[in-house]
Amino acid sequence: MKEYACNVCSYVYDPALGDPGNGIAPGTPFEDLPDDWVCPECGVGKDEFSPLED
Repeated sequence: MKEYACNVCSYVYDPALGDPGNGIAPGTPFEDLPDDWVCPECGVGKDEFSPLED
């Protein structure tokens, strides 16, 4: 699963870890995050994230 980085603060969403603090279970792909999910570091939406290159 691909990691995504926040374009604003550089937080990296790692699907293997999920975002347990916001109710996102480990193993959840970025594409499956709820539309209202926001960056846990700076609060921007999913549209402000870009996939990391392998």
